[in-house]
Amino acid sequence: MMIRSGDAALHVRDEGPRGSPVVLFANSLGTDLRVFDGLVARLPRDLRVVRYDKRGHGLSDLTRGPYTINMLSDDAIAICEALDLHDVTFVGLSIGGLIAQSFAIRRPDLTKALVLMDTAAKIGTAETWGERIAALRSGGIASISDSILSRWFAPAFLAGPQASQWRNMLERTPLEGYIACCHALAAADLTDGCARIACPAIAIVGALDGSTPPALVAETARLCNAAFHVIEDVGHLPCVEKPDAVAALITDFLKKGSHD
Repeated sequence: MMIRSGDAALHVRDEGPRGSPVVLFANSLGTDLRVFDGLVARLPRDLRVVRYDKRGHGLSDLTRGPYTINMLSDDAIAICEALDLHDVTFVGLSIGGLIAQSFAIRRPDLTKALVLMDTAAKIGTAETWGERIAALRSGGIASISDSILSRWFAPAFLAGPQASQWRNMLERTPLEGYIACCHALAAADLTDGCARIACPAIAIVGALDGSTPPALVAETARLCNAAFHVIEDVGHLPCVEKPDAVAALITDFLKKGSHD
C-alpha cells in the first residue's frame, strides 16, 4: 500500500493479525524494506509487522532533499496515524535507528519499545558525510559501492553469490534519495534526546560493523539504558547475514516484557 506523509507517498507493507503487538521496521541507507525479509520470516507469527521504504528509497517517493531525521521520523509517525498503530516496538537499522530514536523522543505516546540495530545517536561527522556526498556527485553510488559493501558484510559473505543482490539494491537506490539521507545523517545528533528515552530498549551490532562499530553502538545503548548485544562474524547488516540470531534476540526481548 501507499500512505501519504506530507509531500511523499510511502510504500508500506502491513502483515500479521490486526490487534496483535505491532513491530515497525525502518530500513538502512541504500536498502529498502526487503532488508528485513529474512528476519521477519523468523519472528513469531502472532505479531503485526509493518515495514516501509523510507522516502527516496525503494518504491516510496523521491522528494527534493536535503532530508532531516525529524522529517524521516514524521513519515513513521504518519504511517502509525494512518494505520492507527499504538504501543509500537520500533526496529531501526542504521539511519533507521536514528529515525526510531527520533520517533521515541518526539512521540513517546506511540512507543512501546525500541530495537536499535547497528546505529547510534550520532553517526559520523558533517565532514565525512560531506566527503561521501562529493564522491556520490562525482561518480554515483557504484563508484563507492565496494567500500560500502565491505562495511556491510563479513568477508565470507561478500565472497558468496548472495552478496550480488545487496550490491544491486544499493546501486539501484535513487542517487538523490541517497544523498538527501546523507544530509540527514550529517546533521543528526540525538545524544541529548536519546538520554531521555525511557521505554525498554535493546541495541544490537555486528562485531565486524565498519559503519557503526560496536563501541559506538555500546555508547548509545548506555545513553538509552538499553541491553547491548554483539553478533559475531557479521558486519553492518546482521539481519541479512545472521537473521536467526537477530530474530532470537528480538523474540526474547518481546517475551520478556516489552509487550506485556
